[in-house]
Amino acid sequence: MRMKERPTASPGKPIEATWFGSLISRAKAFPKWGVLALFLLLIGSQLSSFGKIPDSWIVGAKFSHWVDGAVDWMVVNWDPFFRAVNVAVLHYLLLPLEKWLLSLPWWLVVVGVALAAYRIVGAAFALPAAAMVMLLVVFGLMDLAMTTLAIVTASTVLAVALGIPTGIMAAKSRHFDAMLRPVLDTMQTMPSFVYLIPILMLFGLGKVPAVIAVVIYAVPPVIRLTNLGIRQVDSSIVEVARAFGATPIQLLVKVQFPLALPTIMAGLNQTIMMALAMVVVASMIGAKGLGVEVLNGIARLEVGRGLLGGIGIVIMAVILDRITQGMAKPRRRARASA
Repeated sequence: MRMKERPTASPGKPIEATWFGSLISRAKAFPKWGVLALFLLLIGSQLSSFGKIPDSWIVGAKFSHWVDGAVDWMVVNWDPFFRAVNVAVLHYLLLPLEKWLLSLPWWLVVVGVALAAYRIVGAAFALPAAAMVMLLVVFGLMDLAMTTLAIVTASTVLAVALGIPTGIMAAKSRHFDAMLRPVLDTMQTMPSFVYLIPILMLFGLGKVPAVIAVVIYAVPPVIRLTNLGIRQVDSSIVEVARAFGATPIQLLVKVQFPLALPTIMAGLNQTIMMALAMVVVASMIGAKGLGVEVLNGIARLEVGRGLLGGIGIVIMAVILDRITQGMAKPRRRARASA
């Protein structure tokens, strides 16, 4: 077996000179912008006394006062509009839904969840879903869970009603999509407490501002995935539909939307999960439900009470997640296991 020879310098050149030449060649390969950035950092560290920002450049306080004035103007001048939204959401969507859910007997809820899990997900999830709902019953969380479900359902309905048309518009127009992306990025990254302040001023305390806050937080996924799903439809299928004389509306309703439906359902799944993530924050502005248990546990330092509320939220999240994921897959009949 031949041993690997140790590299040696060429005749007349010492090893140090070869190493130095290699170092010089690597330095030459270093990007010029990196050298420039390093030079500016070194110069800037020596001129720190000249790095103070002029007071005339700082406009944060002026911007804050302008936003406060704009919100105050909206509170005064748009009050009839916000009252109409409050009444419409509360009396025609949220309260009837909550009243109906609370009127259901616990055993009917257990059976209904088990049947839905059996038909949509499969027999393997039907029994665990029923067992998880029974946990809500024996923990005394059933009424709070139904209230939370009403808030999440109302928020999801509004998010879908706003998100799917917006996503379709973004898929049809590149310019609208380019303008919409930073707005969606802001909605997803802005801390939820920031937009709770104007919502409270415009709508007051209660369930409606909680629903509006949840919609703002949860609508971006359904917009993004509706846009993505329609854009991912095979262009050859679209061309065939156009060749057969399909109008733009027929192309959207009968070709693009059905093919994009699994992706849109994935967006619906993410919207529901994000709505559940806002339950605790929503309870801080007047929405009841499982979030109140977590909030009371924090306020009174009752670990068990907060844990019960958290378990209830987790149970609802697991059930809704699995069912909506099953709806996104191709429809199939669930068969009982042997």
